[in-house]
Amino acid sequence: MCHSIARRAQFVFAISTFAFLAAISLAPTAFAQAAAAAHARHWGYSGADGPSHWSDLDPSFATCKAGKRQSPIDIKGAKKNSSLAPVQIDYKSSPLKIVDNGHTIRVNVAPGSSVTVNGVAYTLTQFHFHRPSEEEIAGRKYAMVIHLVNERAGGSAVIALLVKAGAENPTVQKVWDNIPKEKDKENEVAGVAINAADLLPADQNYYSFDGSLTTPPCSEGVKWFVIKTPIEMSAAQIAAFAKLYPMNARPIQPTNGREIKESKFTTSK
Repeated sequence: MCHSIARRAQFVFAISTFAFLAAISLAPTAFAQAAAAAHARHWGYSGADGPSHWSDLDPSFATCKAGKRQSPIDIKGAKKNSSLAPVQIDYKSSPLKIVDNGHTIRVNVAPGSSVTVNGVAYTLTQFHFHRPSEEEIAGRKYAMVIHLVNERAGGSAVIALLVKAGAENPTVQKVWDNIPKEKDKENEVAGVAINAADLLPADQNYYSFDGSLTTPPCSEGVKWFVIKTPIEMSAAQIAAFAKLYPMNARPIQPTNGREIKESKFTTSK
């Protein structure tokens, strides 16, 4: 009898342990929560569903109004810090998978690409586009911005690439040439790969600050790295995105005394 009870206890413990580990492995990241939020309740960038009303649309969006470290911000008064090291970026080629999710064009990235910040690794999961730039530099907006989303359990690190009009961007053109016609349906392009590293400028000095998602549920705890040197897209490429999304940028949020750091390392040639 005692032996039977012991075996049953071991079985219950094993099942409980499995359930606990499964729960941890399935715990959603902030950006996964944002993806779920996109379908849980409609939100947009104007009118009754616009940014000033996001917190009223769903209880899970409350942080959009109550949060004190919201993004985007106007980057000004940054403190130069010579101890800030380059973000260690290790991006790899990935099959081209594109989704038009009704808010932006998103490229999903296969496992294997990562960044390391202060010894902590984050996995690149996707990148997407906003027009105009959500971030401002001393009150100046750029034509667009690309957000490279890197995630780990318990946090995210986003690299923002400001975009100005200039030369055609061949990496972006790969995306534009394969945008799916149907929303919320991933288009995996056979035989075509993309590497987010090809979007990066040579000089990767940045502004850094703590912030949030710029879309509902506006979760905080996001480390932001806004690359100071803008990249280029052609006027035609910017206009092509504008036909789909004329404006998909959240307004500037209060800084609320947050420290903004500015790196000044020398880029090796």
